[in-house]
Amino acid sequence: MANNRSNLKRLLQKIASMVLGLTLFGLPTLCRAANNCPWINEATASGILGGDSVGALTEPGAAGGQTICEFTQQGDGFKRTLRITVELASNPHDRLVAVEQICGVDAAPLRAIGNEAQVCAAGDRKSGMGQRVLGRVRDQVFTITIVTTLKADPILTNEALKARIVTAAEQVSGNLF
Repeated sequence: MANNRSNLKRLLQKIASMVLGLTLFGLPTLCRAANNCPWINEATASGILGGDSVGALTEPGAAGGQTICEFTQQGDGFKRTLRITVELASNPHDRLVAVEQICGVDAAPLRAIGNEAQVCAAGDRKSGMGQRVLGRVRDQVFTITIVTTLKADPILTNEALKARIVTAAEQVSGNLF
């Protein structure tokens, strides 16, 4: 009888050790986030877009290029997108000047965001409305765009877009430092 109890006790200890090991080492790998955007996470992007979003990360190729994080929220008849691109530049000021051509004369300086930043409208009336920030932090040139395809978006109004693009720019530029 005592032998059965000691065997049962050893068996329970082994099971407890295996469960503890699985919990400590196996479970965290199953629960990690799918998006690995280094500058903003899905929860923050979802808050900026006004609802649950799904993120995707595109790494630069072997020859270099841009790293792109794109967060999308889709609903009935609309799509909201937050897109972040970051690239390393050997001459970041000149690269930023070249990229700023996207904004044209509508660009306005955005203070306290990176080393240099400007904000302008993105999209057009046909495809939807949006806001864009172009800037740099050290040798990294970044572009952040928030666009909605909903013409009279109740969440991303023009005022909300302007406020949320600044929030996104603060987050991204802070993480680039």
